[in-house]
Formats: sequence, structure tokens, C-alpha cells
Amino acid sequence: MVKILLDPSMYHPHLSVAEECHKAADLGYQYIELSPRADFHEWHHYPKVNDADIAKLKRAMTESGVKIWTFNPVFNWSSPDEWTRKMHVRNFRRLLEIANDLEVPMIATELSGDPNRPTQCEWAFFASIEELAPDFERYGISCTIEAHPYDFIETNARAVDIVRGVNKDWFNYEFCCPHAFHLSEGRGNIREMLAYAGEKLAHVHVADVFNHLANVGNRYILNPPGVDARIHQHNEIGNGEVAWDEVFGYLRETNYDGPLSVCVFGWEEDADAIHVRMRERIEAELGGN
Repeated sequence: MVKILLDPSMYHPHLSVAEECHKAADLGYQYIELSPRADFHEWHHYPKVNDADIAKLKRAMTESGVKIWTFNPVFNWSSPDEWTRKMHVRNFRRLLEIANDLEVPMIATELSGDPNRPTQCEWAFFASIEELAPDFERYGISCTIEAHPYDFIETNARAVDIVRGVNKDWFNYEFCCPHAFHLSEGRGNIREMLAYAGEKLAHVHVADVFNHLANVGNRYILNPPGVDARIHQHNEIGNGEVAWDEVFGYLRETNYDGPLSVCVFGWEEDADAIHVRMRERIEAELGGN
């Protein structure tokens, strides 16, 4: 049975992490994927968590019955600048300590780096993995990784190949549905991408998105033309063009039993109702808890 995780990003501005546990319970979730927030693991910053925070969060998880299943940090461990890379390895080490204290079993993260320097970033990434592998293994924490838009790798097959190259049973692939058109360079061939990941698929992010390359690239307009940027959305299922029959069909056929994280952003005015509808849709398609 799959685990359905709530990414509480839309509640970060006005709820503490402890309060987000209670919010998740109110919405019918048993698990959280904790995305970056300034008072916990902010993008590219050292985690801002102390022993008192950890104790408070433990109480909230016990009271609410909601467990943080994954941390979703963004640390640039693939930076070709060696000093920067080492600082982000340090960030990861601290977050792994916190995950161990809170009994969080999984880190769900990104390749990071720079798409304009892919070879140097790949070297840096593997150096970071070699340094951090003993920490992951000492704590018994697994890791899934995705190719996020503007990472040093942005396509599905190349990212899966990197995961296989790490060659660790605790290091696996995360498929992010709202990045489907970046991962496939506009093709949206979901079944083919999931099948390529195969046995290394261990995490799925669930949100919808429109194809940014449709209509000869005019679905979204960026200025100036040719600007070095990436665009996508994290919408509710049905507000986009992801082939959900293929997503859920493949997961059913392969008896996928890993986590799925509901990660809808940018619709705070309807956040509660969206999260309930998303959970109910996944339960109807795959079961889950």
C-alpha cells in the first residue's frame, strides 16, 4: 500500500512545522514531506533546527499521529566550486543528524548543479555522494533524487543513469510529475519514463502541469527571448496536461508501494480543499494511507 505524503509548502508562511503536523491530520494525511522553509532547511542554507525544536516536533508528531516521512532539501552538492560543494555536504550532514533524531527514514532531494557545466557538476556530485554515503548508511536513511529543471541534468533517462551509477540500494530515483515535460523535452511520455526508471523508482511527486513547449513554445512567454530560465507549475490534478491514466496505470501494474507526495503550490486560497481532493484521488487510484 502506498504512503500518501503532504508537502505543506502552502502552509509554511503561517504555520510552524509542529502546526503543520496537526494540519495534515485534519486533512486526512498520516505523513508529511517537509519541503524547504527558512526556519528548518532553507534552500542552500545550513539547517536552523535546535534540540528544543526537535523535542517540540516529536511531541507534535505523537499528538497528531502524523509522521514526517521525508525531508526535501535543496543543497547544491553538485557545485563545481569546491568550497561551495563542501559547505553543502556539511548542510546535508547536519540534516541527516536531524532526520535521525526525528526518525525520518528518507531524504528526497535534487541533483542541483548548473546545466551550463554538466560534466564538472557530475564530477562534483559523485564526490559528494562518496563523502556522504557513510552518513546515510550509518543512520539507515535512504535517498531519492530527481532531475529538477535547471539542474545539471534535466532529463529522465540521464538522471536514472546517474542513479544507477551510484550503485547503492539506498539511493534511488524520484519521478516528479509536474516536471514531466522538462524531463521528456516536451514529449510527456510518462509510461516510457517510469519504465526506464524501473526498479529504481522509489518516490513520486504528484501535481499537474501544462506543457511549456506546446504551441511552438508560446504556452508561456518569457522575456527577454532566450533568457536562461525554466518555467513550470505544480497544479491540482486536472489543471494541466499530465497523462494521469498512464501514471496511475503504470503504478498499479507494477504494484508500486512507495511514497507519493502531494506537492501543489501557488493556490493558497484553496489549499485545504485541494489537498483533500488530491488525497482522495490517489486513494481511489492506488489505495494508500
